[in-house]
Amino acid sequence: MTQFLPANLLALFAPRDPLPYLPPPAPRHNNEESTLTGVGMYTSLFEDPADTPEPVKQPTKAERREEKRQEKIERHTLIVERGIARWDPHSDPNATGDAFKTVFVSRINYDTREEKLRREFEEYGYIRRIHMVTNKMDDKPRGYAFIEYETEKGMRGAFKYGDGKKIDGRRVVVDIERGRTVKNWKPRRLGGGLGGSRIGPPEVNITHSGRVDPKQYKEKLEKAEALRIKSLNPDPEDEDGEGERSPSRERSEKRRDDDDRGRRDDRRMVRNDNDSRSRGRSDDRKRDDRDERRGRDDGRRDDRGRRDDDRGRRDDDRGRRDDDRGRRDDRDDDRRRRDRDDSDRYGDRKRDRRGGDDDRERDRKRRDRGEERSEDKSKDYDGLKVKSDETGAPDQVEIKAE
Repeated sequence: MTQFLPANLLALFAPRDPLPYLPPPAPRHNNEESTLTGVGMYTSLFEDPADTPEPVKQPTKAERREEKRQEKIERHTLIVERGIARWDPHSDPNATGDAFKTVFVSRINYDTREEKLRREFEEYGYIRRIHMVTNKMDDKPRGYAFIEYETEKGMRGAFKYGDGKKIDGRRVVVDIERGRTVKNWKPRRLGGGLGGSRIGPPEVNITHSGRVDPKQYKEKLEKAEALRIKSLNPDPEDEDGEGERSPSRERSEKRRDDDDRGRRDDRRMVRNDNDSRSRGRSDDRKRDDRDERRGRDDGRRDDRGRRDDDRGRRDDDRGRRDDDRGRRDDRDDDRRRRDRDDSDRYGDRKRDRRGGDDDRERDRKRRDRGEERSEDKSKDYDGLKVKSDETGAPDQVEIKAE
C-alpha cells in the first residue's frame, strides 16, 4: 500500500540520519596540577579601618510605620488648618434656618430618602425644612442631615426621643446643631466632633448606638494613645521574657507587682468594655422593644383609622341608600300624584260626557214634550166648535168629544 502514497507522505516515514560520533570530553579538574593558595597576598588591597564609614541603622517595621503615620498626620494637619481658616458656619448658604430649632441627624442609611426621614421625625413636631447633605462630585448622600422644626418644642422632642431610632435598619444619632450654637466648634472633618466609632483600635472604639458622652470620649482617646505608645516602645521583658534580670529581690518583686497591676488594669478595662457592650446591647434591646411597641401602637392606630374609615364608608353608603330611598319615595309620590291627576282628568272627562248626555237627554225630552204639546194644541184646535150669536160674535165654545 505504501508504494501508492505520494512523495510528501512517504517522506514522513523515511528514517533519520545516524548520530555522528564525538570523542569523549577531557576531565574538568586535574587534581595533580591544581594547588590551593591563601589570601595573604590580597591583604594589601583591603580597606583601611580608619576610612570605614559608620554602619547605617535600618529602621524597623514599627519605625517605618510610625514615620508614614507622622507624614500623614502632617499633611492632614495642613489640610485641616486650611479648612478651619475657610470654615464659617454662619455664612453657609445651606444653613439659613434657626439654629436653635434645628437638630443634626447622622448615621443615616444611604438608601433613606427625605420623605422617609420626614415621616419618622414628624411625630415630634411640624417640620419646616430638611437638608440632606450630599457629595458635590457625584451627588450621593453622605449619611447625615439637618432637620429644622417650626418650634423649639419639636426640636427638644426629637433630641430627647429620636436618638437611637432605627430607620431602614440603622440606628441614627440625633444631636443639636453645634456649628452655630457652640463657640469654637469644629466638625469631624476638621478635627472636632463627638464621634467615637473611629478613635483607634477596635477594643477602644465606641460601638453602641446613640450620642457619646464627652467624658467617655476623652477616656477612650487616652486609652487609644496609651496603646499606640505601647506598640511603638515594646518592652523586651514583656514580649520575650529574655531581658536582663536583676539580682536584687526588690526589683523582681516590683516588676511582679507592676505585672499584677497591669493585669488587674487589663481585666478592669475588659470588664468595663464588657459592661459598656452589655449596656449598649441592653439599650439597643430597649430601643428595639420601644420601636416594636411603637410599631404595634402605630398598627393599632392604623387599624382604628381603617375601622373608622370603614365605618364612615358604611355611613356614607347608608346615607346614599337613604337618599336613594327618599328619591324613590319622591318618584312614587310623583307617580301617585300623576295617577291621581290622570284619574281626576278622566273623572272630569267622564262627568263631562255624562253631563253632556244628560243635557242632550233633557233637550230631547224637552223637544219631545214641546212636540207633544204642539200636537195636543193642534188636536184641541181641531176639536173646537164655535157657536155665535146673531150678531156674529162667538158666544161659547163647545168641545166636541171624539
